[in-house]
Amino acid sequence: MAKSKSAEKIDPAILKVALILVFGALAPLFDSTMVNVALETLTLDLGSTVSVIQWVVTGYVLTMGISIPVSGWAVNRFGGKRVYLFSLTVFLAGSILCAIAWNPGSLIAFRLVQGVGAGILIPTLQTVLVQSAGKSLGRVISIIGIPTLLGPILGPVLGGVIINGLSWRWIFYVNIPISLIALWLASRGIPADQPSARKQPLDLTGLLLLSPAFAILIYGIAQISQYGGLNSKEVSIPLVIGLVLMAAFIVYALRTNRTPLLDLRLFKSRIFSASNATVFLGGMVMNGALLLLPLYYQQVRGESVLFTGVLLIPQGIGMLLTRSWIGSLSDRIGSRLIVILSLAVTIISTLPFAFAGPDTNQILLAAALVLRGAALNGLLIPVMVSAYVGLRKDQVADASIALRIFQTIGGAFGAAILATVISHQLSSHAASGALTVAGAYNVAFWWSIGFAVVSFLPALLLPDGKEAAMVKDESALKKAAG
Repeated sequence: MAKSKSAEKIDPAILKVALILVFGALAPLFDSTMVNVALETLTLDLGSTVSVIQWVVTGYVLTMGISIPVSGWAVNRFGGKRVYLFSLTVFLAGSILCAIAWNPGSLIAFRLVQGVGAGILIPTLQTVLVQSAGKSLGRVISIIGIPTLLGPILGPVLGGVIINGLSWRWIFYVNIPISLIALWLASRGIPADQPSARKQPLDLTGLLLLSPAFAILIYGIAQISQYGGLNSKEVSIPLVIGLVLMAAFIVYALRTNRTPLLDLRLFKSRIFSASNATVFLGGMVMNGALLLLPLYYQQVRGESVLFTGVLLIPQGIGMLLTRSWIGSLSDRIGSRLIVILSLAVTIISTLPFAFAGPDTNQILLAAALVLRGAALNGLLIPVMVSAYVGLRKDQVADASIALRIFQTIGGAFGAAILATVISHQLSSHAASGALTVAGAYNVAFWWSIGFAVVSFLPALLLPDGKEAAMVKDESALKKAAG
């Protein structure tokens, strides 16, 4: 019994590293949501237009997309600690520059610097922790998920407070103390790790194919809601270019004799492929709703940005309630059952919003948000655990990049589809008055439920506890034999 209880605990050294790394990730994840709240204020204060200021967000996302694929090579080449400190320093420099920006052009340019730092930081954090997690993988990933899950909920609240009481520049100023403390903690509290013995050169061909492919796909997907679908050339051209570049990278990576920027042989594993497919659809479920929920409260119920953030806190409470034990459960019983049950709970907790109007009981909606938040952990943590099952240490960086790419594209795609659904519903029924604003959001929430239903398909291919244990044992035998 004592042994069993001991096994439930994370090694204190690993826990210390996890908390330090996650603290550093708070700045970029809160920053992105706070900037979204400030777009209108930025437009007015800088004397610009919405179409220009939107590039403060778009440019940041694109440079993140370009930077993410580099992180795996950098970790293997220079070591995780060095890359983490470098990425956090770049983000800090970008934050300082953004805070003193003097016009829209300078702010957009400095946001590109921030995006480079954030794009390398998040997958690096994930790689470092997974490589050191050992048997506590699920519990460690539950810690990684804290800023990812809470950022979109608490970020708008903080952004609303700052915009209401201070200058927009404070959205960037607040990153400075967080980043400086994180750098000090990481430099002293994270043990130096050894880079890979093989000093592999950077795969420039792969970089020139994969990084633009990812960034252009994200850009094209982001244009979907603005242009109302896939018919516009502003949407179709970047999507086609992105897909062609992605296909070219796949062909190149499978045929090259060099070590590619991303090892696609990982996808030969059914578990890894199913995990990435589930992460993609899970991103659609989570990010789509993260778009819908605040807009429902603001446009249907007429709430302020700040009070909307307060009304979304119950979802964050639900996330905190299940975070630790879902991670522990994932280590013991595998991911399949947890994800399937979480999808079912997600559907049930979204149903009240599919019928909600301007006067729906707030207590009912708050209860649904707590339930939904509790289920979101079950869509993220177990799937990420299963993706790393049986991998060698040198494969973890590639797995982190793949997961990040699929999660980001899925989240962007889900949000774009739901924004398009709302826009289409409102415009097509505006003349006749056949559909209210509440009705448009009801339809969009039904689409979100549809995403969750489709997610059951790859979830059925995820491993249960016995299969995960077998894969781990086979991997251990191969390492011992090799």
